[in-house]
Amino acid sequence: MSRPPVPYRKLGELFNFKNGRAFKKEELCSEGIPIIRIQNLNNEDGSFNYYAGEYSDDILIKNGDLLFSWSGTVGSSFGPHIWQRGKGLLNQHIFAVSFKTEMDKRYAYYALEKITEEIEQQVNGAVGLVHITKDKLNDFTIPAPSLFEQQRIVGVLDEAFDAIATAKANAEKNLQNARAIFESYLNSVFIQRGEGWVEKKLSEVCAITSTLIDPRKAEFLDLTHVGAGNIESQTGIFVELKTAREEGLISGKFLFDESMVLYSKIRPYLMKVARPNFNGLCSADMYPLTPLPNEITRDYLFYLLLCKRFTDYAIQGSARAGMPKVNREHLFEFKVWLPTLKKQKELSAKIDELYEETHHLESIYQLKLSALEELKKSLLHQAFTGNL
Repeated sequence: MSRPPVPYRKLGELFNFKNGRAFKKEELCSEGIPIIRIQNLNNEDGSFNYYAGEYSDDILIKNGDLLFSWSGTVGSSFGPHIWQRGKGLLNQHIFAVSFKTEMDKRYAYYALEKITEEIEQQVNGAVGLVHITKDKLNDFTIPAPSLFEQQRIVGVLDEAFDAIATAKANAEKNLQNARAIFESYLNSVFIQRGEGWVEKKLSEVCAITSTLIDPRKAEFLDLTHVGAGNIESQTGIFVELKTAREEGLISGKFLFDESMVLYSKIRPYLMKVARPNFNGLCSADMYPLTPLPNEITRDYLFYLLLCKRFTDYAIQGSARAGMPKVNREHLFEFKVWLPTLKKQKELSAKIDELYEETHHLESIYQLKLSALEELKKSLLHQAFTGNL
């Protein structure tokens, strides 16, 4: 026998959404009751501000309370949370959720998670900050079955989501292991020293041969421009490339060609290194490095700049300079033991091969993670459309 239809009700009929308080800077203390901010919800920032004055019980939060951050990043801080970190005072941009009728708390949590997904769809998958007013939130509707039916649905979702969480943890671990294998091999190449290897400074094996040009000149307007933001960290993959004309560039840029390696000197820990297969312009915040003939191959130089030993050296240099960038003098003082060009080509080919295998595995694990996330969304949809 089919179940009778479940009535839908507006959130405003089921929930009370009470806003937190806007604490003034001069009210903040180093001790007292912790103030719960958006960044505390997902442990993005474990530190708290504290308040030692008088407060209303309306903003007092304890373990197990249901919260909804109405301002934040979709898929991260924005949306429902069950607070599990002790007593605290609720800051602004977060609602404390209570019930106007008998309701299972976890059913309410899942319902608000489904509402968050609907909001995400309405803002076209926005990745920046998203805000929603109490009035708009109150207008959303959810099925309001009996308490017994709510608990049944929660039981099904809890079991399914626990299994999904375990599968995601395993996929993420496999993803990390694949990356660790590649990084371990890459780093091992540049700490070894074989027979016939010679120690040299970077200044002896590569150079910056380009000079700054004016990108507004006609001969440069249609060249592709590469900035640090156009290179993925650690992979060297180019993203969202545009021409000098399309970007409306006005400041000086370096010319580069297919023989060079591009290295971003800004924030060396991001490891932004690339091997372009085209001629173009690069930001003055990048070094277009030309491998010197009979000294180092381009591929070997590329991987050298990605290895941990060089990255640690670059980070130390930028820290001493008090700036998040690597200056040219420090860069070229780096010393490395180099094998013959033949050996460099062999090692680079092995790294390339391992990278391709690792990248393939990463793609598989990323697809699995995406599929698991879609499965979770599908189950939520079924739960709140009467199909679970």
